[in-house]
Amino acid sequence: MRLMQNTDQDTRELYSERLTPSLWLLVTIALLGPMVTLTIAPFNSTVALVIGGVVSLGLVTLSILASARLRVVGTVLHAGRAHIDVSWLGEPQEVSGEQAKAKRTHDFARNGWHLLRGGIDGMVVIPVTDPDDPARSWTISSRTPDRLAAAIRTAQASADIR
Repeated sequence: MRLMQNTDQDTRELYSERLTPSLWLLVTIALLGPMVTLTIAPFNSTVALVIGGVVSLGLVTLSILASARLRVVGTVLHAGRAHIDVSWLGEPQEVSGEQAKAKRTHDFARNGWHLLRGGIDGMVVIPVTDPDDPARSWTISSRTPDRLAAAIRTAQASADIR
């Protein structure tokens, strides 16, 4: 008799966040549209307005869609294109404020893997316990580092149950 595995737990998404650009960066990107409009306006103002609007909308949309995504699915942490099973991770540490600034500058982990985004103050630092992994830690920007760390802990607890 063959037993079926319950895969609902394995694929459950515990956390999801998109590291979108800050509002000020989106406004700056959107200002490229009016620049295009001014360049084309001497030839045809109506066409220039349409093209400028399309350029602004397209660039803002592209910058949002191209932004990195953080996810904890089952027992796997996905950060951008990278992923790691949480069984290879230690206790996540939530960092913000001056401590986060220090982690980005003089306390920067040179032997770690980083996904840092400007305009996002919080971060989570997670030690890697795999002795064969050259990265000794993962440092990830997050707008909600407490929720990301909690999701990693939950995934680690469910990995220990198996």
